[in-house]
Amino acid sequence: MRALKIAATGMEAQQTRVAVISNNLANMSTTAYSARRAEFADLIYQQPRVAGEINAADGTILPAGVQLGMGVRTSAVTFDVVQGALKATDGELDMAIDGAGWFEVTMPNGDSAFTRDGGFKRTAEGVMVTKDGYPLVPEITIPDDARRVTINGDGEVYALFDNQVNPQLLGAITLSDFANEQGLEPIGSNLFKETGASGPPNVGEPGVDSRGIIRQGFVEESSVDAVREITELIEAQRGYELNAKVITAADQMLAATTQVR
Repeated sequence: MRALKIAATGMEAQQTRVAVISNNLANMSTTAYSARRAEFADLIYQQPRVAGEINAADGTILPAGVQLGMGVRTSAVTFDVVQGALKATDGELDMAIDGAGWFEVTMPNGDSAFTRDGGFKRTAEGVMVTKDGYPLVPEITIPDDARRVTINGDGEVYALFDNQVNPQLLGAITLSDFANEQGLEPIGSNLFKETGASGPPNVGEPGVDSRGIIRQGFVEESSVDAVREITELIEAQRGYELNAKVITAADQMLAATTQVR
């Protein structure tokens, strides 16, 4: 019976939705995490009668047809880069992007990756790196004798020394943006990779060409809304239950059919 297969696709779709929601809730405290959304599309239709075709009996045009749907499928799991709240940490190397843009880092294989997680650290050599040790691009090295580091909204990094009155410019941080941020590929550890769908990165100064500015001493919190996620979780659960009831009803109808003498 067709209803069994259709309901099965509905249950599978709700399972996917629950998996996406659970991942969002698991990342409620993940720095700069953007909530994901599961999107669905209906499957192909069987059309025993097509609207607009000629009725063979009298030659009239049928005003409506018969379209029998085959269920639902997952079309995409997307995310919107919605800026989370900025949380003050007073960390000298903590940075948040206030607006659009991504930090670029270098992976161990030499490829570039992009992140909005600005919780940077300092290696023994003074290089600014992510929590996983990936260096920031362009590379910024802080001297051992630097007494204090300041980063302004334009991304310029200055160091103060005991024997100098004026701060010394160490370098400038750039930001990247993309024509289609939803086309970026998440690879874990708050990192994303460029794809053909995202387009190449447009690299430039913070605060220029719609890129955001940098806030030192802040990190961006997750954009997950717990109330919304719980609401959607309940909706997904009810949808799963309804599809399960369809399977039960279809099974009872089949059982009744087999008992006909």
